[in-house]
Amino acid sequence: MKISLGPLMYCWPKSDVYAFYEKVADSNIPLVYLGETVCTRRRQVKWSDYLALAKLLQASGKQVVLSTMALIENSSELPELRKQVANGEFMVEANDMAAVAIAQELNQPFVCGPSINNYNRATLDKMATWGMQRFVMPVDLSGEWLRQVLTPSPSYEAEVIGYGHLPLAHSARCFTARLKGLTKDGCDIACAQYPRGILAQTQEHQPLLRLNGIQTQSASCCDLRQQLAQMATMGVSWFRVSPYSQECISVANALIAGETAPLTADACNGYWFNEAGMRRVV
Repeated sequence: MKISLGPLMYCWPKSDVYAFYEKVADSNIPLVYLGETVCTRRRQVKWSDYLALAKLLQASGKQVVLSTMALIENSSELPELRKQVANGEFMVEANDMAAVAIAQELNQPFVCGPSINNYNRATLDKMATWGMQRFVMPVDLSGEWLRQVLTPSPSYEAEVIGYGHLPLAHSARCFTARLKGLTKDGCDIACAQYPRGILAQTQEHQPLLRLNGIQTQSASCCDLRQQLAQMATMGVSWFRVSPYSQECISVANALIAGETAPLTADACNGYWFNEAGMRRVV
């Protein structure tokens, strides 16, 4: 099983994004996903910048996939989405059915991202007839579900988000703007102030969620590194590290080198075991 690096879901300054991916270029990570998946108002890093980064990573020997938005809110966003899918050089990760439809129309192969609700084998097999080469398991499903779906072995690959904050939901409202007393259209890109999102806690001060603009994430870092061998046996092709800091590059490199690491005290892994996602199952 191979290790991939998912798209950066946070709003970082352009200089930090470039510095991050320059380090990724020097890493041993074979597959990198690039692109804005959360909010079109995050304009520090433009589409042309992502294309330049994709070519930088490709020149360093990486396979690059360009990730699309997880929530298409109006028709004015479709021309940009079409331009991304029809880029002519890199495969895309479709995170919305609009991207799937465009890829099918253009006869372009694609990766089906985790925000598309693929909950059974029949749906996945149908997606494969439309050009899907790989699917990323929705984060709220279990290892047992995946084992059943991969039996018998399909013609397409499976990928699991195994390390990082899980993307749980997307909303038309912006939680970060609301917190700042701003409207969504006049948000001043407030999420740029929170490079790892905003931690939301219960009244008992228990970490609950992480707010990242219009995206809701798991408060804790999901850690399925102890399940690597199990995934390989099941037929999973890719273990995805979802980046939240430069530390994640080291995590990916360590996994590629075959190094093991104990489950961290504040990690969550409940969904894999068909339990509450925020749970930590030893």
